[in-house]
Amino acid sequence: MRRLRMRRLRIRLPEPRPVARPGWSTPPKRIPRGAVLTAIAAAALLLIVTSTSTLGATMVTPKCDDVRLRTGPSTTNSSKGNVDEGAEVTVVATVSGGSYGADCAGEYRSGSNWHKISAVNGRSVSSLYGVNYVYGATKLFKTLINPTPAPTAAPTAAPSAGSSAPPTTAPTSAPTTDPGTTPAPTATVAPTAPPPTTTPGPVTLPASVTFHGRGWGHGVGLSQYGAQGRAADGQSAATILAHYFKKTVLGTMANKEVRVLVLQSFGATSSNPVQVYGRGGTWAIDGIDKTFPADARLRFVPTTSGSTTTWKALVTAADGTTLHSGATNPKIRVRASDGGSLQLWSKPSAHDRYRGVLRLIGGSGSSSSVNVVNELPMETYLRGVVPAEISPGWPTQSIRAQAIAARSYAAYRLHPDRGTFDFYDDTRSQVYFGKLEEEASTDAAIAATAGVVVRTAADGTIANTLFHSAGGGATEHNDNVYVSSTGEKVAGVYSYLRGSMDRRPDGTAYDSASPNAKWKTATYTRSQIQSWFAADSRTNVGTVVALDLRNRGVSRLISVTLIGANGSTKKVSADVFRSIFNAHRPYGDPTIRSSLFDLAPIP
Repeated sequence: MRRLRMRRLRIRLPEPRPVARPGWSTPPKRIPRGAVLTAIAAAALLLIVTSTSTLGATMVTPKCDDVRLRTGPSTTNSSKGNVDEGAEVTVVATVSGGSYGADCAGEYRSGSNWHKISAVNGRSVSSLYGVNYVYGATKLFKTLINPTPAPTAAPTAAPSAGSSAPPTTAPTSAPTTDPGTTPAPTATVAPTAPPPTTTPGPVTLPASVTFHGRGWGHGVGLSQYGAQGRAADGQSAATILAHYFKKTVLGTMANKEVRVLVLQSFGATSSNPVQVYGRGGTWAIDGIDKTFPADARLRFVPTTSGSTTTWKALVTAADGTTLHSGATNPKIRVRASDGGSLQLWSKPSAHDRYRGVLRLIGGSGSSSSVNVVNELPMETYLRGVVPAEISPGWPTQSIRAQAIAARSYAAYRLHPDRGTFDFYDDTRSQVYFGKLEEEASTDAAIAATAGVVVRTAADGTIANTLFHSAGGGATEHNDNVYVSSTGEKVAGVYSYLRGSMDRRPDGTAYDSASPNAKWKTATYTRSQIQSWFAADSRTNVGTVVALDLRNRGVSRLISVTLIGANGSTKKVSADVFRSIFNAHRPYGDPTIRSSLFDLAPIP
């Protein structure tokens, strides 16, 4: 059962509402995410040089907004969605198809080649759109610049996949602020040998099948519960980070502005426009020479006529008095005063209060869709991130370690010269809940580590500080996790993302406080397991009679080989295997939570 932290009751200021807000809910919080950075990490690591092999992948990004994704390589195929500039798109192949032509970034682009796409922003196409692949016109995309991989020194242990999609490169290089770097302390000694595996060879499926495992999430980088355990044992934040990010030092960076997408593709209408309230102080709109009082409301109203949409800004006081009404630019910035905040009333969540600026970006042409981006300083942004990622009640040094990791993770992804936002406010990036999530203990940890980031010892660039909920007693090499669907290694080796044992000298796991430190699935009959894997072409070997679970890295499975009664075999990544299992298990039954699993309990 997931660990939940008791929440304070949040009381929203009473205003009349024309309609009930759909989707009003407060999601569970304070659960360090297992699969959270699973999808996030998929937006950071893949280093591939070809887009023509289904075993490899490359990363591209749209050259303009509203690039359409289709079910096949032709404009006659149905549309499944659009992607904007800054999106990170995983391409597994380039294919010939139907001709297309479109205006993009001020230029007419045409051709007949299409990208075959498996993931968008680290999330698999199947989870986003319900199909295995979508297709995008190649001339509307450009290849992302891949970071330079770290030296490929041989690991100390033999080379799982925690993601539903292959990982991708970060959008830009790290910020260039040149800090004075400070070597991080050497991590404490822990056992270096992995627990013995329980599978010396292929295992015949027993009559009753139960999968046993450890940990939650992809297992790369910092284990949040592991950091909690290390801090409880007296380790400092610097020591914790030195363990999880090898060959790094601590440096500093400037308090740069970040851009967070907090509302995406809102379908505004004249009767249901985007609405923003100023709270706790005065506020203003750039380009309008007026200051509006607290609790005044902005309505960003579209009017569409034929192929043209125009926008109007209507501001009313709390008593309904009109304070401003007039045509406006389709892209406006709303600014809160010092100490004030902005309530994005149109966001279907209780987490709708923001410091800084809300940039409202209305659609062009006939589109009345609106994106809203929160623009604010990095240190202010972190105040809404850290308490959404871990419990504010954890030991101070673990909160500081999380603050530094979260700051570094965000800084690695900043790309101020491209697109309209840097990261999402959900599990596609770090979870960000804005002002209402802020807590005294996490604010203090952020202030105590202000500007501190993790940098590589080799060249001082900011590290891609991936993190996950619980490693299960061990973390994993990045290249063993971000593999192809068949378990082939496709990611570059990062010297600071090396897996290792995460146990005390007595052998106990540092993440033992996690509710997912150890877990198991329900028990199923052999025929159930056989039918589930026969139903998917990737694992269909007829009647599966045995599993080979020996291809492991430091701890996690890299791939699983299924063996059929007729001798046929199929190898898939551990992530594909568990995604198929999780999709077929009865609703409500426990899932396979990570790629650290076996058919017998893992020590």
